Amino acid sequence: MKRDAALHIVVLVLAVTMLLPHLCRAWLVDGFETRFSPPPGAAPPSTRHGNMQSNTVNEDTPSSSLFSGHSESSPGDKNHSEWRDPVTGMAFVWVPKGCYQMGCGSWAGDCYSNEKPVHEVCLDGFWIGKTEVTQGQWKKIMGTNPSRFKKGNDFPVEQVSWNDANAFPVEQVSWNDANAFITKLNSRTGQTFSLPSEAQWEYAARSGGKAELYSGGSNLDRVAWYSGNSGSKTHPVSSKSANGLGIYDMSGNIWEWCQDVYDKNAYGKHSRNNPVSTSGSSYRVLRGGSWGRYPGYCRAALRSRHDPSYRYSNLGFRLVLLSGQ
Repeated sequence: MKRDAALHIVVLVLAVTMLLPHLCRAWLVDGFETRFSPPPGAAPPSTRHGNMQSNTVNEDTPSSSLFSGHSESSPGDKNHSEWRDPVTGMAFVWVPKGCYQMGCGSWAGDCYSNEKPVHEVCLDGFWIGKTEVTQGQWKKIMGTNPSRFKKGNDFPVEQVSWNDANAFPVEQVSWNDANAFITKLNSRTGQTFSLPSEAQWEYAARSGGKAELYSGGSNLDRVAWYSGNSGSKTHPVSSKSANGLGIYDMSGNIWEWCQDVYDKNAYGKHSRNNPVSTSGSSYRVLRGGSWGRYPGYCRAALRSRHDPSYRYSNLGFRLVLLSGQ
């Protein structure tokens, strides 16, 4: 009888030993899903002005801070500093209205003639993409990935906010391509997204119109991927430091299209309030420099341009949404 009892105990121990890993795995998976993944259709976890609450991992890293915004259902609530588009997961930063000195001043290094004269511009408040549009976000709307540096192409856009290490910017996108994306996105969301105006872009890049050489200060290695540190390729969005508004990569990584028609004399023609150039050439404006450019091209004041149909592996974009939307 003692031998039978001992045999039963051995069998029971073996059974528990075999089942325990599966039970632990199920508990861990369920626990992770419950704590870190939103239920289908739910908004991301809310936060307070960029600081992640309890649902966070590595909250001090630049990449995780990318998705530390508010989860209000409408971008019309401007009491919050961030908003997320529920369709693509794109995070937007609120840029309050204000006036600034647009152009290449004493703070901006060597100037080109098309960056002059310095002139006052006043802008209404607007939402701007916290990062450039990523490959996952593009694919969510367009179904393909045109990028040369295909990284994060197979990374589900629904998961980007929980692990954005593979969120690389979409590139090889023309001005025309960017607007085709915007048309489809607006149809899906009911919002009115657009490319930023050149004045909006510079105001946001300079942390609200501050006298900054690059977007976020004078230390280019801290805020940008450029020819001196990029290894001739793009890098994940938000992997460098943000500027004073919490916006990433407005210097370096990829050039960004603006909505304006390029006019080399635009700064002598701008209206004071919310200027947008609509004539002057057949080109469209590009700003910010890229992974393949020298420091001077990454200055916040630098203006460049190209044909609206041109594509290359250093061209991408970010979006804006006006305050009234």
